[in-house]
Parts: sequence; structure tokens; C-alpha cells
Amino acid sequence: MAMNQSASDRAELAPAALLFHSLSDPVRLAIVQRLAVGEARVADLTSELGLAQSTVSKHLACLRDCGLVDFRPEGRQSFYHFDRPELLDLLRSAERLLAATGDAVVLCPVYGPSATETPVTDEGKPTTPPPDDDTPRATTDDA
Repeated sequence: MAMNQSASDRAELAPAALLFHSLSDPVRLAIVQRLAVGEARVADLTSELGLAQSTVSKHLACLRDCGLVDFRPEGRQSFYHFDRPELLDLLRSAERLLAATGDAVVLCPVYGPSATETPVTDEGKPTTPPPDDDTPRATTDDA
């Protein structure tokens, strides 16, 4: 059953898409997973995650700008923590979904590790034009 979404329907989905995009970077997700255990300083995160201080700071700033984490100052240090407890619920739901789908996400031809950087349309079709007529193509006899 095909569903036609209007531009306004897609616009209403934009904030949710941006939320998921904010969590789509593996470094940000690692920081979020670590903060699920408890608050941490930048020095703690760099040590535990094996990342550069500038990398951790950049990603914490992104997460703060998205309203997902916050910090409390204590002397000259800042302790980062979840600002929204709903984020823990979202992470738990994602873990359950991944467990239920097995390797489907990893094997996904669009988003899995073997996916190419070919842009796709809203319908998920590649935007790359078909090959020229003189390009050799495989036929059933070639197989």
C-alpha cells in the first residue's frame, strides 16, 4: 500500500529525523552510552573512549545544542550528564529493536557498512543515471 506524504507531513517529521541524526555518529553514540552509566568529565570520556579531547568536546557541544546532555560545573571541572531521561528509554528501545532485527541493519544495502555513497531519492531509488548505451552490461549468458 503506497502512502503519499505531503511536504507538510515530511516537515512535521523533520525534528524526529534531526534527533536520530544527532545520535547517528558513532562517537556521539559512544558518549551517550557512556553517560547512560553516569556523569563524566571530558577527561573521563577521552580516557575511557580513547578519543582526543577536541573530538569529545565537539560532540558534547553537539549533544548539548540538541538538548540531550547538560553539565554541572564543579570548581574548574564540568560533569556531563543526560538532560533528558527519555533518552535512556530511546536507547533501551533501540537495543531491543536491534536485538529483534538481528543483522538486518548491518546488512542493509542502503545504510550498512557496504553501502555506497550514492545519493537516493525520497523513494529510496539511486539518483545516479543509468549507464550509457555503450557501457557493457551483464547478460544472463555472462552468468
